[in-house]
Amino acid sequence: MLSNKSNRLESLDVLRGFDLFLLVGLQPILIGVGQVWDNIYYHSLLRQFDHEIWMGFRFWDLVMPLFLFMTGITIPFSLDNKKGLPTGPIYRHIFKRFLILWILGMVMQGNLLSWDWQQFKLYSNTLQAIAMGYVVTAVLYLNLGIRKVVMIAIVLLIVYAIPFLLDGDYSAQSNFAIKVDRMLLRGFMDGAYWKNGNAIFSDQYDYSWIWSSLTFSVTVMMGCLAGKMMKIGIKTNPKRVFWHLVLTGVVCLAIGLLWSLQMPIIKRIWTSSMTLFSGGICFLMMAVFYYIIDLKKVLKPFQWLKIYGMNSIVAYFLGEMINFRSVVHSLTYGLENMLPTYKQLILTTGNFTLVFLILLAFYRARIFVKI
Repeated sequence: MLSNKSNRLESLDVLRGFDLFLLVGLQPILIGVGQVWDNIYYHSLLRQFDHEIWMGFRFWDLVMPLFLFMTGITIPFSLDNKKGLPTGPIYRHIFKRFLILWILGMVMQGNLLSWDWQQFKLYSNTLQAIAMGYVVTAVLYLNLGIRKVVMIAIVLLIVYAIPFLLDGDYSAQSNFAIKVDRMLLRGFMDGAYWKNGNAIFSDQYDYSWIWSSLTFSVTVMMGCLAGKMMKIGIKTNPKRVFWHLVLTGVVCLAIGLLWSLQMPIIKRIWTSSMTLFSGGICFLMMAVFYYIIDLKKVLKPFQWLKIYGMNSIVAYFLGEMINFRSVVHSLTYGLENMLPTYKQLILTTGNFTLVFLILLAFYRARIFVKI
């Protein structure tokens, strides 16, 4: 769906743009610089722009939780105005959004475009995690309200943790969450393939999706709580919103860290402790962006991030799915020959520039693609 206006918070658009800029712009360029600059301090910094191997948390592990969290923020703003209306169109919109996100996830990481069913990956992408968390949270919020959503979120965190409490296995290849994926997804699981009708699993793939849908949903629910705080507080006491976000973030961080003494923080299987820890950081980041942009009205230095934030689906698709390096090469091959050491950095920077220019053209034309 195309829209020429947005009724969302300025700070939310900027924060979403910041997240997209990290993903499709900054990280690839920083890695490209690291390939030509052998500096121990720089490479220590660069470590934060890659996922933690297993237990622990790095800055880059925040990118996906922030996507889910911001999806939750939009729910009160979009659904509160629809309460009391016929539910049929509302549910159709919710499930249509779920289906589009799911299919886009299969296109981007599920080999849907291979047109070979044996290569299809049913559940393997951030967009699908967003879709799952969104549909669960939206339906619950529409019917139960925010207080019961928070109560359900607590229950889901506990339910997720029960199998791990029983067997104590947090190893990458034999934990409960990865076993569920292998049992249900089989060869349609990312990191697996079909051979003679049997699913063959990679011992290098350690992400989980099905059982982790419980905690994906909690991350979106945490965002929904933040969105409700902001929607109510903006009308009554905008300054108090900041402190509510900060306090909630600190509490979630503290509980997540305390829980991590028993259940490790593992982003790849989205443990309950990781959910609370990352969600706490998301609350604090939203608080900072809200304070600077919506309270203090300091928008101009961050306005360019809205180019990403207001066309987040397009930015994600262009940055992750389409490789413009061949186009860049047709223009820079002479420079590449002169500076062979910097060839990949030139191509990566050119790729980022083309993505940005396309998004800028959309932004100036007031074309915003929404689902």
